[in-house]
Amino acid sequence: MRGDRAVSVVDLSVVVPAYNEEARLRPTLDAICAHLRAEPGRWGEWELIVVDDGSTDATASVAREAAAEEPRIQLISGHRNRGKGDALRRGVLASYGRRVLITDADLATPIEELDHLDKQLAAEDSAAAIGSRAHPGARIEVHQRRSREWLGRLGNRLIRAVAVPGIHDTQCGFKLLEGERARAAFAESRLDGWGIDVEILRVFHRQGWPVTEVPVRWSHQPGSKVRPLDYARVLVELARLRARSLRRADLAVTGLFLLASVLLYKGLWADLDRGYLADAGQDQNQWEWFFAVTADNVSHLRNPLFTTLQNNPDGVNLMANTVMLGLSVPLTPVTLLLGPRVTWALVLTLGLAATAAAWYWLFVRRVTRNRPAAALGAAFAAFAPPMISHGNAHPNFLALFLIPVIADRALRLADPRPRIARDGTLLGLLAAYQIFLGEEPLLLAAMGMLLFALAYAAVRRDVARAVWRPLLRGLGVALAVCLPLVAFPLGWQFFGPQSYTGVLHGDNTGNSPLAFLQFAGRSLAGSDAGADPLAMNRTEQNAFYGWPLIALAAAIAVRLWKLAVVKAVTFMALAAALLSLGVRFRIPYTDIVLTGPWRALAHQPLFESVIESRVAMVCAPALGVLLALAADRLAATPVRLHRAVGCAALAAALAPVLPTPYPVRERPEVPAFFAYGAYRGYVFEGESVVTVPLPNPGSADALHWQTSSGLGFSLAGGYFNGPWGPDRIGIYGAVPRHTSNLLDDVRATGRVPQLGPAWQAQARHDLQAWRAGVVVLPPTYNEQALYETVEKLLGRPGERVAGVWVWDL
Repeated sequence: MRGDRAVSVVDLSVVVPAYNEEARLRPTLDAICAHLRAEPGRWGEWELIVVDDGSTDATASVAREAAAEEPRIQLISGHRNRGKGDALRRGVLASYGRRVLITDADLATPIEELDHLDKQLAAEDSAAAIGSRAHPGARIEVHQRRSREWLGRLGNRLIRAVAVPGIHDTQCGFKLLEGERARAAFAESRLDGWGIDVEILRVFHRQGWPVTEVPVRWSHQPGSKVRPLDYARVLVELARLRARSLRRADLAVTGLFLLASVLLYKGLWADLDRGYLADAGQDQNQWEWFFAVTADNVSHLRNPLFTTLQNNPDGVNLMANTVMLGLSVPLTPVTLLLGPRVTWALVLTLGLAATAAAWYWLFVRRVTRNRPAAALGAAFAAFAPPMISHGNAHPNFLALFLIPVIADRALRLADPRPRIARDGTLLGLLAAYQIFLGEEPLLLAAMGMLLFALAYAAVRRDVARAVWRPLLRGLGVALAVCLPLVAFPLGWQFFGPQSYTGVLHGDNTGNSPLAFLQFAGRSLAGSDAGADPLAMNRTEQNAFYGWPLIALAAAIAVRLWKLAVVKAVTFMALAAALLSLGVRFRIPYTDIVLTGPWRALAHQPLFESVIESRVAMVCAPALGVLLALAADRLAATPVRLHRAVGCAALAAALAPVLPTPYPVRERPEVPAFFAYGAYRGYVFEGESVVTVPLPNPGSADALHWQTSSGLGFSLAGGYFNGPWGPDRIGIYGAVPRHTSNLLDDVRATGRVPQLGPAWQAQARHDLQAWRAGVVVLPPTYNEQALYETVEKLLGRPGERVAGVWVWDL
């Protein structure tokens, strides 16, 4: 048992955890005691605490024998082995020293290195001086096996990235800590295993207690208790540590975001088999097909950038379409086990919630520490009317959870002490991954960040002068990391088979100025009748913030105008809104048409494919920042009446744009010919199914039939982006042929035209080009007219098979 001694009596405590160390413990204790006795004036009163971690050998007996000879040696025994972390915790909490040295029982770092740590602890006024094998001045006298050294370096990099930035060697078992802070840190610790070093250093980092790395001599000792699997255990403990560090408020906010997302998509989840988002057009069919074909390519080790399952035999350049490989590839097991409809619902629901959580994380870090205020701003940034509009059909514009992380990493390059190599590398990796989630959102985000940076630089020129060099260097590092990773996929996208240049979107692609003041169809105060005339379609309501919110945002900007960030986000929002008006726009209620600034970008590479009204989505996070700052100021307002009026203004502006649940319709049943595999007797390898009419952007149910049948056949035609004409202009769907145009016309009008030998020859030519194995007419409107048309083209009647008309070729 320990005696009762005043804290001030002990100058140095040495804590040695030991588990089955009977062979090595006595030489270690003798070496420590000899070193401390050699300079009694320097070390003063000391104690040596051995913590037996439930050893099954004679470790405890060895410690007792040493304690019988040296009364300053104390033994703390454990009844069972709980791990290094538990042993160190018990030892440090039992210590009295003004300084505490923790060292491994094998003395891989010789006790003489204590001199260097002690000098550094005093000279640097640090709270901890820790031995480092990664410091340039360190000396490794006996190396571990190369594989273990590699694992150690990799583990330390991961630890630095997610737990204790700036510490290059957390696992060296030789650390000198200021006593009271050491005991406070270990009292707060919870890990029992090898991750205790990381947990303690994280406490020091969080409390702002300085930690200095000191180069030491180190030799690998035979019989080390550290095994390769322990590196994985450290990472598991690190994950537990990160999970415990989350604030309950943050978890609650994230949970609320997820609940809101689930409520919006409750109709879809209620009937995954037959539910179809009512305003999705044909995009749900297309996206389910994207997820299914990616999973099929991955599971069969085929090229995930190309397929001939649509547009047979020419195929589809998947990289040139929005297949979201960054999610569709890792979600392959979900798609294979549960089907693409589950993947579609998951990506929408979790993508929206994750985006809101990411904005919340960024706003807490960069905008306001007031968590309710940050949650309000983040909720608007993620659930703003344009986002909800794209949530009908465009998960690539909904799952934007990387955009806030990319913005934060770019801002870190402008911090007072930037880590250019690390942050530039991570920025490059994040940008590369975002390319596989959505290239157009990344381009729009880059535009928004550039607008913000230009405005902020104009307002804070002192900051601009200080950060422009490290910012440019970091961006250069990011490009150097990103470009090699995406060079081949982008080369395939722009120069591979079925690549194209630009996309024809039509003329109605810019926002009307009125769109910013109107309410979206899915907003609480909105209606389809009011929103439809001002947008391309219900998936492209890219403004629609509503006049109350615009008015409130203007008032907030005026009230907080002295803040540089307010000036910058206001400029960003106004510039984005102006760009979103397109090449030309009409002044409301007049015949005056003006040229918009987008004209300068409309025909530039990359920008030529952008639907310019989408630039208004940049306004959503800008408005979110203004709302967060306003809520933060309201919370700090001492006058209760002012707070009440401000909260009422926020509620009045935000209530009208609250999103309402997505309406869901019942999708038609899959024809039995496809559902039960009857097609297999008609289609052979290399052949395609020609449905009547062929699938196209306006009618793509055939894609659903294909995915429901397990992608067992290829289709002629389809709904995708592909090239058209000698200039390879991008269009929606396959290159039209005379026969496909004819069938579309007959379905639309119900009239059968005069069809002679020329049309029959053209039909044979087109069917040969499609490598058709069978022509299938499923139940559809104007079915009788379509049947007569196909019968005349092929010169013979069809056969009724499993609920469809079939012409076997």
